[in-house]
Amino acid sequence: MDLSVVIPIYNEEASIEPLYAQLKETLGSLDLSYEIIAVDDGSTDRSFAILRDLYAQDRHLKVVRFRRNFGQTAAFAAGFDHSQGEVVITMDSDLQNDPADIPLLLEKINEGFDMVSGWRVNRQDPFLTRRLPSVIANWLISRVTGVHLHDYGCSLKAYRSEVVKGVHLYGELHRFIPALSSWMGVSVTEIPVRHHARRSGRSKYGISRTARVILDLITVRFLLSYSTRPIQIFGGLGLLSLALGTVLGGYLSFVKLALGQDIGTRPLLLLAILLTVLGVQLITMGLLGELVVRTYYEAQGKRIYAVRELLAREEDAGSTSGKNVAN
Repeated sequence: MDLSVVIPIYNEEASIEPLYAQLKETLGSLDLSYEIIAVDDGSTDRSFAILRDLYAQDRHLKVVRFRRNFGQTAAFAAGFDHSQGEVVITMDSDLQNDPADIPLLLEKINEGFDMVSGWRVNRQDPFLTRRLPSVIANWLISRVTGVHLHDYGCSLKAYRSEVVKGVHLYGELHRFIPALSSWMGVSVTEIPVRHHARRSGRSKYGISRTARVILDLITVRFLLSYSTRPIQIFGGLGLLSLALGTVLGGYLSFVKLALGQDIGTRPLLLLAILLTVLGVQLITMGLLGELVVRTYYEAQGKRIYAVRELLAREEDAGSTSGKNVAN
């Protein structure tokens, strides 16, 4: 399979058939084998009934139906799990992304990039509630993760299959796939894409998601920098807290023993004790984190590295059980 198109759907009954028609027109013009994977994220309208009718007519369509609404990240994850294409395209189902931009994404993939992200230059959304928070979030995410994109929130993206197969999603981390994938050393670029105003239904996102984005960003930063070495962040903070507590404790001891002053009612004494105990706890958390990490990787046989390609002859491939790999 050359191409898989993954589309999460949640209560978009009015958009499904027009989107399907546009997709068929675009994909039919490409000389590629393809599949369309529609993930019904627990819709309560007629979305699944429409998808079922389309599935009966088209062998290229695959429908995954959730038992309830699990969220867009889970829908993307399910689409990735069921995809068979060498390239995976993701897009929204509300007709704001334009299927006609898919060939542009594929051109960049064919140039050698592992991931191509859409950039909604002329975004057709309200400024205060959608565009302004997005600009701030994109700047913050780019600075924290080191993967600089203008539009992390655009669902129209193209990935090589090994990229999405190597990323495990949970929570609401779908918007951070480029950042999470950067751990594998993937090459990322972005191109301007068209963006249309919503024709029907209502947006599932608003300004209220800002707090969730910030919390997810903290998670991503930790995963990128310390997921395999938690002792370095918890231990570092613990040593700092322990050092400050020790310094304050030494100062108070000098005041008590050398100067003969009473320190029992000083708030500084409580702070010294708190910092010392907190330092010990943070170091202990770091050690427990190291044990968890080692259990995670060793018990499941997971690797802490990502291979781009392997060139090996049959007689030299003893460590690969006699298999040749050349991507």
